[in-house]
Amino acid sequence: MHKDEPDSGITLLRSGEGLERVTLKGLELRLLASGDGTELILHKLSAGSHWGLSPADGWTALEGLFMISGRLRWTGGAGDKRLLQAGDFLSASPVLKEAVFVAETDVEFLYCSSQPVFHHYSNQIRELMSLAVDIEQKDGYTADHCHRIMRLSMMLGETMALSSTELAYLNFGSFLHDVGKIKVPDSILGKPGKLTDEEWRVMRLHPTFGRQMLHETGLPSLLSAGPIVEQHHERFDGSGYPLRLKASEISLASAIVAVVDSYDALTTNRVYRPGIPKAEALDEIDRSRKTYHPEAVEALFLNADRLDG
Repeated sequence: MHKDEPDSGITLLRSGEGLERVTLKGLELRLLASGDGTELILHKLSAGSHWGLSPADGWTALEGLFMISGRLRWTGGAGDKRLLQAGDFLSASPVLKEAVFVAETDVEFLYCSSQPVFHHYSNQIRELMSLAVDIEQKDGYTADHCHRIMRLSMMLGETMALSSTELAYLNFGSFLHDVGKIKVPDSILGKPGKLTDEEWRVMRLHPTFGRQMLHETGLPSLLSAGPIVEQHHERFDGSGYPLRLKASEISLASAIVAVVDSYDALTTNRVYRPGIPKAEALDEIDRSRKTYHPEAVEALFLNADRLDG
């Protein structure tokens, strides 16, 4: 960062610089300017990554997004989809409905807000990243587990024409589906042998622990994602846990995470067994169709060629 002249008041940032920077897989944020509550943030998204705008109580800001490069697909409040390309601009004052954006290619855009968002936004991202890594390592998954669940869930959600609001909540709920395992004792989560009945009772509470953790944040998007987290082990035939819901009692977003999580568990190498090939995993899902929402299963098979992307 450089001053143009000692007393000019002008700040020059060279290419690649920023006042502050946050990186997460598929996303980089760079705070370029901040003053009087207004912030200018450079966003870089990798192809396939998601980003969104959401309304919030007390939020009255003017927000703007200017496309620099790449193609960004926008799903609006009515479910309509539009493609944003270099030179396109959109704004809201304030945003009234969730809007979900998917990077069809690597994307760069400038985001401006008349109210400060960067530190709240960046701290939330850091917390999500930290929780995801903790969960994955604690339960023996690979480092990409939560990202895979999110990517596949969003893929199915778009195929099933979920609204932009539902997709926004699915984005958080799928990423944090197992966050409640943080509250499961290591002696249970990492036990190499068979769990006792009491240990299973505790393990089966992790979806509820997760919803409670998201509720405690007070953040609207995480509050709304809570039921997805709590219901992702419910099953269409009523054989799931912890609430023993069935059929239409289970949210569609939760049903999506349920089938995606099962598919990923089958195909992922674990310390105690190797993953199985995609075709075998799909056969297993097919044999167990009665336990999953039929629309979610159908969406999984419709996307079979994209599951490894």
